[in-house]
Amino acid sequence: MPRLLQALPKYRKHRASGQAVVTLNGRDHYLGPHGTKTSKLDYDRVVGEWLASGRSPSYGAAVDDLTVVELVADYRRYAIGYFGEGINSELYRIDAAVKLLTSLYGRTAAAAFGPLELKALRERFISVGWSRYYINANTRRIVRMFRWAAADGRVSPLVPQALAMVPGLRRGKTNARETEPILPVADDVVDATLPHLSDVVADMVRLQRLTGCRPAEICALRPCDLDRTGEVWIYRPPSHKTSHHGKERAIFVGARGQEILLRYLARDEAAFCFSPRDSEAKRRAVVAAARKTPLSCGNRAGTNRRKRPSRQPGDRYDARTYYRAIRYACDRAFRHPSLGNVREQLLTAEQKLELKAWRKAHRWAPNQLRHAAATEVRREFGLEAAQVMLGHSRADVTQVYAERDLAKGVEVAKRIG
Repeated sequence: MPRLLQALPKYRKHRASGQAVVTLNGRDHYLGPHGTKTSKLDYDRVVGEWLASGRSPSYGAAVDDLTVVELVADYRRYAIGYFGEGINSELYRIDAAVKLLTSLYGRTAAAAFGPLELKALRERFISVGWSRYYINANTRRIVRMFRWAAADGRVSPLVPQALAMVPGLRRGKTNARETEPILPVADDVVDATLPHLSDVVADMVRLQRLTGCRPAEICALRPCDLDRTGEVWIYRPPSHKTSHHGKERAIFVGARGQEILLRYLARDEAAFCFSPRDSEAKRRAVVAAARKTPLSCGNRAGTNRRKRPSRQPGDRYDARTYYRAIRYACDRAFRHPSLGNVREQLLTAEQKLELKAWRKAHRWAPNQLRHAAATEVRREFGLEAAQVMLGHSRADVTQVYAERDLAKGVEVAKRIG
């Protein structure tokens, strides 16, 4: 029979002692004399705590018995409900952080995990090649997990307090790898890449460069999210990076951006403007137009396709597929002088490393478009205008300040198009 996940454990009588009992996760909780009002109130309390824990399999275990791997499993269930399982969810960053944690200390009691263990884990992060910034971020995620456990009564509050006392890695004071700062991409580099992108992705790049929005925001653009009543259109994403802080995101689209968007607004209001399906349809139309075989010969258009392909174009891009399209276009736009046209199977190990280094040096990412827009706006209009355009306002701004931000954003969008 299937397990009844929604059923509540029964209030029962323990015949040997005459007490009321409820069993949770294989552990009996005695509630006092059976049938009394006190025992029934205790039953409600115990079951309520178990439900509040998310029906955790570790509920009822002594604090010293809870292992790190059990704590990770409980925290991951909480993270799924809190962060969701979207493509850019914090859940997957948590998974990367706790994977090495469980491999080293999975069977260790969670209450025994202290600063020395955290430092040893951090050394493991360094040994696998993680950058200093990434190590500090994942260390904070682990401390946050223990803080959540303390708030849920699973470990003593002293555990996260002790872990929080471990300072982060400092630049120049550790062997951890340092990352290069993200720099704006030059416009001539973008222009050289555009011919190698599909029309849809090329328009995404142009619009992101004009507005300075985030890659995820350009991918999620829908006609219903656009306010087209004014001279400057305002795009308000329904969800964005800082929405959980109560911030409102406004992206200003001027005349040049509107000219790009007009080609993508003749669709359902809730449909995504930039769709891989549209991109694939345009690609097939170009291929069909360039066909040299007479229509009376060979296959007719569309007859040589699989009926049920394993992969089909989706209804929207996400930040990962958007980046991947740009990466492939960069490889075509900036080919290696001598190795660019050689099949990789024919390359030696040294040549493969040389080709990999060349491609890495000549690739750029969508977030560099945002940096380029920020640099231009700050140079032309000042730091405050850049903060407004990029959505970097403080969480505690007043309504008057928000109105001033909107006016400044409209002014900037009018001037830059």
